[in-house]
Amino acid sequence: MDLRQLNAFIAIADLRSFSAAATKTGLSQPSLSRLLKQLETDMGVVLIDRYHRPLHLTEAGSFFYDKISTILTEIDTVTSMTQRLSAPSSVLNIGFVPSVLYGLLPEIIATLKQSSPDIDVNLKDISSYQQMDALKSGEIDIGFGRSSHQDPWIQQILLRHERYVVALPKSHPLANVRKQRLIDLANNRLILYHQTHLPVSSTVTTEAMTQVSDKLSTNRINRAATHEAAPSEPITEPLLHLFAQYGISPFMTTTVSDLQVALGLVAAGEGITLVPASLQTVRTEQISYQRLVHENVTSPIYLHTLKDFVHPKIPDLLTAIYHVYEQRGITYRQQNFVSQA
Repeated sequence: MDLRQLNAFIAIADLRSFSAAATKTGLSQPSLSRLLKQLETDMGVVLIDRYHRPLHLTEAGSFFYDKISTILTEIDTVTSMTQRLSAPSSVLNIGFVPSVLYGLLPEIIATLKQSSPDIDVNLKDISSYQQMDALKSGEIDIGFGRSSHQDPWIQQILLRHERYVVALPKSHPLANVRKQRLIDLANNRLILYHQTHLPVSSTVTTEAMTQVSDKLSTNRINRAATHEAAPSEPITEPLLHLFAQYGISPFMTTTVSDLQVALGLVAAGEGITLVPASLQTVRTEQISYQRLVHENVTSPIYLHTLKDFVHPKIPDLLTAIYHVYEQRGITYRQQNFVSQA
C-alpha cells in the first residue's frame, strides 16, 4: 500500500468515474485501474463495485474511504506545515470575517505596519468555518473569526466580546428607543445572516428555552414562527441562540447569505437584525442602531492559528491589537499563542 494507490482510490471514490478521476489526477485510466487493483489485492478487499454506473463503493470501501481520507488530509496538512516551518514566508496572510473589517481591524493593520514597516500583509475575506481549512492548507497564517472551533490542529485565543446592537428601519416604532429589550423585538421578522453556527455543546435546546420563558412575561410573543426548532433540536443559529437565552422565540425569521444583505433588507423595512456595534455606521440614512439593555448579548472575536506552527510575525500582530485596545480603552486579557513545534 502506498500513497499513489490511496490517492487513486480517493479520486475514483470522490468522482465515481475512472475517466473523471483520470482527468483530475493526470493519470491514464489503465494506470488508475491498476493502482486500485493493487490496493485491493494488498488488502484482500474489494473497495469499489465496478459493475454499476456511476461506480459504487462497497460497504468495506465506504468504511475505508471515511478513515483514509482523514489520514490523507492530515498528511497534506503536516507536509504543508513542514514546508512553512523550514522556510517561513515574509508575508503574513490574515483571514477575517466581514464584520471584523468594520471594527478595529483596519486600525490594527495600520498600527502593525507603522511598528513593523518591513511587514507585508495580505488580507482575505473568509468565513470562520472556512478559516480552519485555510490555516491547514497555508492559505492563511492567522484568522479573525466570530466562532469558537474545536480542532486538534488549531489553537485560538479570545480577544474580546463586542456588544450587539439592534438594527431597525428608520420608520420603525422603536427606532428612537435608546435601550432595547429582546422581548420587545420578538414580534418582528428577524433577519439571520450567520454562515457559521454554534457548536451543539454550547447551544440552548427549545425545551430549556421554554423553561426559562415560563419565568418571563412572554404573552406578547407570537409563537407561530415559521422556522422554530423542533422540541429536541439544539438552537445553533447565533442570533436565535441569543433570544433563546431569554426564553424568547422571534415571530418570524428570514435567512440571507451575508450581513450586508441583512442590513439591506432592514433598510428596505423588511425586518430587523442584531449586529456587532462596530457596524452601526453602515446605512445610517435608512437604519437606526440602538443599544440593548442585555450586557451578555455579545459577539466574541477569536484569533485562530495552527498549534504547531506560529508565523514569526504573529507576536507583532498581537502587540498591535493590544496597543489599539489600550488606545480605545477596551478591557482585555493579554494572551499569546504557543508554538508546539
